[in-house]
Amino acid sequence: MMELLNQMKPLDYVYLLVGIILFIFSILSFLDKEHKHRIGTGLFWLIYSVSFIFGSYLSKEINGWLVMVMAGIVLIKQLGKGAYFESPIDFKKLEALRIGNVIFIPALMVGIITFIIGFFTKLGALVGLAIAAIFAMFAALYITRANVKQGFHEGRRLIDAIGWTAILSQLLAALGYLFNLAGVGKIISSAVASIVPADNVFLIVVAYCIGMALFTMIMGNAFAAFAMITSAIGVPMLVVAHGANPAIIGPIAMLAGYCGTLMTPMAANFNIVPVALLEMKDAYGVIKAQIPVAVVMLVLNILLMYYFL
Repeated sequence: MMELLNQMKPLDYVYLLVGIILFIFSILSFLDKEHKHRIGTGLFWLIYSVSFIFGSYLSKEINGWLVMVMAGIVLIKQLGKGAYFESPIDFKKLEALRIGNVIFIPALMVGIITFIIGFFTKLGALVGLAIAAIFAMFAALYITRANVKQGFHEGRRLIDAIGWTAILSQLLAALGYLFNLAGVGKIISSAVASIVPADNVFLIVVAYCIGMALFTMIMGNAFAAFAMITSAIGVPMLVVAHGANPAIIGPIAMLAGYCGTLMTPMAANFNIVPVALLEMKDAYGVIKAQIPVAVVMLVLNILLMYYFL
């Protein structure tokens, strides 16, 4: 065991820590007698914890079957919310008055510590984020005078509110991988080349930016869309054919992709999770509010990219 731990990289310890936390959430769910779907919910987070702790050591087939089981739990609606030993609303109001804006210190610590570790060390931003989260947690416990056990209950409450969308990032990453294997980028390049005149720079820019937005909406992630659409349109049709500066068109293309992020439920972390946490009645309320801004920004990105060409 010690030899295995010594071979682990810093990021592996982060995955291990996340897996342990998810395992604790699963145990708390199993023990929650007031939880209507405690077995399904506990099993869901248990499997998710296994994927973080042992995913690198399991075969692709086993990992795939684990995902299928998780999907089945969601399909038969056995994932839900339980009891979290929350404080009465009156107590929360009094604590809010006592603590005031000091409550934002842990949140600020996450960003500041992550930046310092990511910028000044070789550990990387993800490891920095994990370290920052640990420091922020202890700061929050000190400020609120809560205990660690209540911290786990609150963590379970949040993860249950987010639900199955918590695993969407990994699923979208897998989707991007499958798209690349299927040669979707080459198909897109051929389709655009057959429609857009090679000498019409403006139409190529329009195809590039709109393509980024659309595929981000499909994949839920601008980073996954960027590699595909840039290799299909940006590099061959703008950089190679028209001498575009990749350092300029790349960031603008990413911004165009982010416009798609604002308009899709696939970007769950931005659009669906806030709805769950804020308990909004309209599941697509955030998206509806963002669409006008996203469309305007997409048009501006198209014009900006064309200007620099």
